[in-house]
Amino acid sequence: MAIRVPRIIKKSSTSLEVPKGHFAVYVEEKQRKRFVIPISYLSLPSFQDLLSQAEEEFGFDHPMGGVTIPCSEDIFIGITSQFRI
Repeated sequence: MAIRVPRIIKKSSTSLEVPKGHFAVYVEEKQRKRFVIPISYLSLPSFQDLLSQAEEEFGFDHPMGGVTIPCSEDIFIGITSQFRI
């Protein structure tokens, strides 16, 4: 049985392009690494929990114009790699 890894596209912070059906999030507080992820993640309870934590930590006034997830890159990739879409 194969394990399906969801598609996360890590882009350079200088690229502003986001493919259709995806959105950008920033991970980590200091380095703010940018990831482009599928919109389908929005329906997942574990991703909604991450967004709730981000809201508590940062509110909705994001200086970089996007959603910031308050966790390390490793934790973000670990959590999102477990998503079944």
